Amino acid sequence: MLIAGGSVVNGSDPSLASVELYDPVAGTFTAAGSMLAARALHTATLLGTGQVLVAGGPGTRGLGDSNAELFDPGSGTFTATGNMIGGRLLHTATLLPSGKALIAGGQDNSGPLASAELYDPVVGSFVGIGGMATAKFLHTATLLANQKVLIAGGEQWSPAAMSLASAELYQ
Repeated sequence: MLIAGGSVVNGSDPSLASVELYDPVAGTFTAAGSMLAARALHTATLLGTGQVLVAGGPGTRGLGDSNAELFDPGSGTFTATGNMIGGRLLHTATLLPSGKALIAGGQDNSGPLASAELYDPVVGSFVGIGGMATAKFLHTATLLANQKVLIAGGEQWSPAAMSLASAELYQ
C-alpha cells in the first residue's frame, strides 16, 4: 500500500513529499523516497497499468495545484505526467473501466469547482469533459456496477459552507 504526502500541523509548509510503503503481511512501513511535489488534500489512484496517479493538492499560495505525477511500483520512482486543466484540491479521482481516471470537483481559491476531466494513461494527459450540475468539494465518487459514477454529497460555499444533499451520475 502506497502512503504519499499529507500534512503536518506545524511548519511553514505543512504539505509533505515523503512516501512510505505498507506491507500488510509483515505489518511494517518502509520509507520509499519522495514525490516530485509536496502534497496534501490530493488524490492517489491505482491505474490499470499498476502505476499510481497522484494529482492536485494545495499550491504555493493555497490554490489548488494542477500538476500530477505517476508512481511506478516496479522502480519505486515518481515521474511527472501531464497537468490537470485546472488546479484543485479536495476533489475525487475514480478509475473507470476504460482505464481512464475521472477527476471531479474540488476547490481552488475561488471556491468549489463543478469542472471534471479525464486522465488518459496511454497518452499521459488530461482532457476537460464539462462540468457537474453543482460545484462541490469533499464529495464522494463511486463506480457503480453499471459503469456509471455516482457523485454524491459534499460541501459548497454560499456564502458560508453548507453540506449538500444532492447526487448526480457521470456516464
